[in-house]
Amino acid sequence: MKRTTWGAGLTVLAMVSLALSTTTGPASAAAPTAGSTTGGAATGCTYTAAVPADNFKGIPVFDAKKAAKPYSATLRTSQGAITFQALTDQAPCTTYSFRFLAERDYFDRTHCHRLTTQRLYVLQCGDPTGTGSGGPGYSFPDENLTGATYPAGTVAMANAGPNTNGSQFFLVWKDTKLSPAYTPFGRVTAGLDVLQKIAAGGEDDQNGPGDGFPTLPVNIRNVGISKR
Repeated sequence: MKRTTWGAGLTVLAMVSLALSTTTGPASAAAPTAGSTTGGAATGCTYTAAVPADNFKGIPVFDAKKAAKPYSATLRTSQGAITFQALTDQAPCTTYSFRFLAERDYFDRTHCHRLTTQRLYVLQCGDPTGTGSGGPGYSFPDENLTGATYPAGTVAMANAGPNTNGSQFFLVWKDTKLSPAYTPFGRVTAGLDVLQKIAAGGEDDQNGPGDGFPTLPVNIRNVGISKR
């Protein structure tokens, strides 16, 4: 799982990696990794061209004024709606990228490709290829890592190592312990029960015990952005 790298030996997100890039923790299966910004606001948000470039929508140009505007995002999935408040004040580079992609329908008609039910308790999404190794054609630095924790309801980036954030992200359905290497950028405000229902349905263990494709298909129909 490339962006499935999660640290602590779990390559959960990398399929892109959580370290989402190869597969060791939530994100790409590997544990997510952080980049140069470890505090709250980005000190230097730059989006750099990278491969792969699946369903390419262009490369955003960071605008601090626009990035500061609060918003919430609603993932309308085949299992129900999940809404989270974007942490624009703590992870502006990340939330700006997510909004950029969402407003260009990048996540529409994709599915969440990974669910972990042991050790890590996350649902990983954001890969248009559905393989865990897809990306938007650019990468950007980690941020908001100082003292980062991952309680239930956290939305964070999956990665393949430090500063390799792209489009893959994960949603925590149960309090989990991860090293502070995955940028937290949102907090679920509605739909945690949907995540827990998906988790209760189980997965197929294709990546190992407690780590695989969700038994209940999680197809993202669209992602709506609301100003708040």
